Amino acid sequence: MSALHQQIRDCTICASHLPGGVRPIVQFSPAAQIVIIGQAPGSKVHKSGIPWDDASGDRLRDWTGLTDAQLYDPQQVALVPMGFCYPGKASGGDKPPRTECAPLWHGRIMAQLPTDRLTVLVGTYAQAHYLPAARSLSMTERVRAFETFLPDYFPIPHPAWRSRIWAKKHPWFGENVLPELRSMIAARII
Repeated sequence: MSALHQQIRDCTICASHLPGGVRPIVQFSPAAQIVIIGQAPGSKVHKSGIPWDDASGDRLRDWTGLTDAQLYDPQQVALVPMGFCYPGKASGGDKPPRTECAPLWHGRIMAQLPTDRLTVLVGTYAQAHYLPAARSLSMTERVRAFETFLPDYFPIPHPAWRSRIWAKKHPWFGENVLPELRSMIAARII
């Protein structure tokens, strides 16, 4: 484990705001050519300690074409949420990711990764943080215009259960966006 991993593991900066307690969940290594930036761990992921260990993760693997072995290989894929700990429940879902993590840790993590990496921005929180010039666009508009953000960033919706409804309304996502995402990821997998 690197010193940075240990510092993240020991972080308690927002402990008083986490009803389930502190459990930072992140995966990275200096070799990772793919970075997936999501929201925050859900309750199931908080319990298991494994990123994307839920139905959203199943959908993410389907969308990206990554196997479990590939997704969970830190030498290939970095999994960096906007908030590293489970933020707790809110009406209609989980609370938003804590705002302390990204400014505190993301720059330090990204500095250790290859500069020619592909960064997949999963959902609105990641896209708002990494694509500030595109904040006026809706998530749908950002995803539809994914080529605008290449080669550095690839925006996709969050793969929560609601995304199935969204994908049915926007068939271009499955027809145009996902094949390009899978192709770009496959080109970086060992």
